[in-house]
Amino acid sequence: MANPTSPPSNTGNTPADASDTLSVEAEEAPTCVMTFNASDPSGAGGLTADIMAIASAGGHALAVVTGAYVRDTAEIFDHISFDEEAVSEQARTALEDMSVSAIKVGFVGNPENISAVAEIAADYADVPLIAYMPSLAWWDEDKIDDYLDAFRELLLPQTTILVGNHSTLWRWLLPDWPGDRNPSAKDIAKAAAQLGVPYTLVTGIPLPEQFIDNALATPQAVLYSEKFERFEAVFTGAGDTLSAALTALLANGHDLTAATAEALTYLDQSLGAGFHPGMGQTVPDRMFWAQADDSADEADPEAGEATDASELTLTLPKPFFDMPPHGTTKH
Repeated sequence: MANPTSPPSNTGNTPADASDTLSVEAEEAPTCVMTFNASDPSGAGGLTADIMAIASAGGHALAVVTGAYVRDTAEIFDHISFDEEAVSEQARTALEDMSVSAIKVGFVGNPENISAVAEIAADYADVPLIAYMPSLAWWDEDKIDDYLDAFRELLLPQTTILVGNHSTLWRWLLPDWPGDRNPSAKDIAKAAAQLGVPYTLVTGIPLPEQFIDNALATPQAVLYSEKFERFEAVFTGAGDTLSAALTALLANGHDLTAATAEALTYLDQSLGAGFHPGMGQTVPDRMFWAQADDSADEADPEAGEATDASELTLTLPKPFFDMPPHGTTKH
């Protein structure tokens, strides 16, 4: 099944000027990005992170709920999965109405949902699919094994870019790796390529002196890498934020290396503006760019009155995130 086509040309039932207006609006509208992920009531990750990151990167999120976490900002206690029919019906109903430019797959809860997402991905094979594999250390071991096996068999062959933390991808894709050295990004990308994935974005690669590396790699080369200084805070939701932003940037037509660089910068600034909504880990501020003008809420010394709240404006950098000099970012 191909993506839905654009609306039919004017057949005489719609005034020409109205048809032209619709065409202009379609060109100016945000591109649609579908994401499959779990609802997160803490707002730390899951669909909350996806929707905010996709919107920040200029996309319109079609958010398919695959289940719900039972969690706070400190830890995940459980997960309640939707059945595969509910997941499939949500996605297909939206896809029959709207054309998507990219698809993100986060945590979908069980092998049955993986199968449902894989069937949809196969029907939209021309749409790039970005898969994020989070840490599943909170889950039961038998469920982890079943989930990873299904993901490896059904979704990785259809994945355009696999995103994950170095330790997570290492333990999953290279479980028998010898202990003399850590696998490189290219080593992990080679393992992913053997399963059908052409590109792998490996995050959190340990470096000396409190630095980490993030590398977009193929089996043959590292296409892009960015070194960051490690933040002292412990974050939750960073991987969903990065992968969702990357998906939206690709959907908006950025080339792969530019989208990767921009997504990493967006993540870095989200982490730098992170906050503690609860008693657990730090949550990225994905809306850091939507700050009121500092001068707008200051009193006018001549008028003697504060600016009315209705007159406050939001500042949105263009492009969305100013790229800082290399070596000045932190994680």
